Amino acid sequence: MAYDLGKLGFLVVEDNVPMRHLVRQMLQAFGVKRIADASEGHGAFRVLESADFDIALVDYLMAPMDGVTFTRLLRTERTSPNPYLPVIMMTGYTERERVIEARDAGVTELISKPLSARGLYHHITAVIEYPRPYVRAPGFFGPDRRRRQMSFAGPERRRGTPIKGARYPGRPDYLDV
Repeated sequence: MAYDLGKLGFLVVEDNVPMRHLVRQMLQAFGVKRIADASEGHGAFRVLESADFDIALVDYLMAPMDGVTFTRLLRTERTSPNPYLPVIMMTGYTERERVIEARDAGVTELISKPLSARGLYHHITAVIEYPRPYVRAPGFFGPDRRRRQMSFAGPERRRGTPIKGARYPGRPDYLDV
């Protein structure tokens, strides 16, 4: 299904200027008209304090505030401008530990670099088509990390069977750990 993304606002948080311009051009090709950017997490917070956005595209590795720290603070800081903002993290670091770190910080989706327009569009539509409820638990606030439904006998849920009827076409189930 094709979406009219023209009414959505995107915040691009990327320290690499050519990559930031590339992401901006992809979004414009998708019909997005309202795009703001920042070169790292502190600047992104200033942008978020002055305007509302629908989705943030955030790089993993930036200085002085990286994407994981930005996402964690966005989700948990008392003065956060929008703790419910969907965050799509862009990264060239897809090792399991880093993916888990991003997930545990409250990232909504994760896309690996190098980016393709098709892949970026796919992750944007995943945020739209498969919204996840937000969970508040000790040490975590963010989109529900579980993509599986399961029975369990204890106070915590971990691995299980797929959610009946859920569709994640063409995506690795990288958040199921």
